[in-house]
Amino acid sequence: MSRSIIVEGKTSNEAIEKGLRELNAKKDDVEIKILEEENKRSFYSILSPRVVKVELTLKENINNKEDKNVQDKVKKNINNNLEEINYAVKEVEGFLKKLLDNNIEIKVEIKEFNIFVDLNGENINYLIGYRGENINALQVILTAVANKNSSAKIRVMLDVGGYKEKREKTLEDLAEKIAKTVIRTRKQIALEPMTAYERKIIHSKLQSNNKVETFSKGEEPHRRIVVSLKK
Repeated sequence: MSRSIIVEGKTSNEAIEKGLRELNAKKDDVEIKILEEENKRSFYSILSPRVVKVELTLKENINNKEDKNVQDKVKKNINNNLEEINYAVKEVEGFLKKLLDNNIEIKVEIKEFNIFVDLNGENINYLIGYRGENINALQVILTAVANKNSSAKIRVMLDVGGYKEKREKTLEDLAEKIAKTVIRTRKQIALEPMTAYERKIIHSKLQSNNKVETFSKGEEPHRRIVVSLKK
């Protein structure tokens, strides 16, 4: 379902720009309807502040376009050179062995040209951090290590002690809870900023819900999901 908002401005251009910022969208992404024309002002309103109302409606399949585009772009640019990927695996393993204690089990494997790293052992919560912050940071570092001598992007996915599976379940439960609250209160709810990976979990979980819709707003790393009633 599409999402619509009504915004005001001194001119139609000002109102449109304001609405685009609020929707975090481009002009091509929306349908624009002028609700109050600038030149339709009566003699008695001439002393009143000029206000133009404009309705902006996100076109179909635009709501989560940026998040989906990120995923599509990653898929299109996957490095399928196994020689380079195998070399990257050795680089990643060597880096982790120098970085981590010997009692931490390191498992690195290749799936569909991506590198998956699993770390397990006792007292490894420090590698997870608050809501996975340390995992995300270490994953960025490992990606840089893997791509040091690569001709195309190699994707590295890191998990520590099965945290991501648990986090996925937590986010799915959160999505259902938020959806029920939105339906009950009839008010939209903005969630805390999340990574693209976590936003995708929320979008996917509520995609089949016929009463609520989700869209993302804001810029990275503060981009967040909003859950609202379907129009």
